[in-house]
Amino acid sequence: MIPRLYIDGPLHSGLPAPLSAEQAHYLKNVLRRAEGDELRLFNGKDGEFAAKIVELKKKMGAAQVGERTREQEAEPDLTLCFAPVKRGPLEVIVQKAVEVGAARLQPVITERTVAPKLNIERLQAIATEAAEQCGRLTITSVGEPIRFAKLLDEWPQGRRLLFCDEAGDDENEEWGGREGRALPVLEALKSANSNSEGWAVLTGPEGGFSVKERSELRAKPFVTAATLGPRILRADTAAIAALVLWQAALGDWRKS
Repeated sequence: MIPRLYIDGPLHSGLPAPLSAEQAHYLKNVLRRAEGDELRLFNGKDGEFAAKIVELKKKMGAAQVGERTREQEAEPDLTLCFAPVKRGPLEVIVQKAVEVGAARLQPVITERTVAPKLNIERLQAIATEAAEQCGRLTITSVGEPIRFAKLLDEWPQGRRLLFCDEAGDDENEEWGGREGRALPVLEALKSANSNSEGWAVLTGPEGGFSVKERSELRAKPFVTAATLGPRILRADTAAIAALVLWQAALGDWRKS
């Protein structure tokens, strides 16, 4: 398989493209590639280009850019807002969300969020590597953590929010009992406006959203509440399941 690399800079047929020290190390020492070997390069805005390695050194490299192999394509304006979890599941969320097609990842600190300090630089590197490997032409951005209240206060006008609400309304019952449960995702999205100015999916921490947070979300006119099914999902499973269902209902998974 021909390696794909993201280049943070312009790409033009016939011109060289610099490779970072990390990329040179990856090509030479991990993939055992050499000068003259083929690459695929993309920068998130100009499509994908064929290229050949022309220089590989310890701290740098270079590739000669050839013909464009794929035009840049529009992708769904989809953000995953999620409560951070422990490192292992967190990195799974980032990797799989990129593969599924999220454009942005936004960590959200809720009342019940229990997670160590996030290494955003590492998470962004994971997102970039996932994009290289899955064939995407864009790089999913990873935002700095934001408090739940600020997220709602600064919500962009015109953007819809799919709130993964697994609780009922009875505070005395486990997970709120059965009364007041939201509709299943696909049913909830049937009447949603697919022409809105982008969408986001919001999933909670391992302990779920608090009663106060749930009430605030359900009161917002831009929120569509939905359930992910009859079983209790891990936080990382819920995030990916919600993205998959949104893509199937309103996203580019409907394309052939």
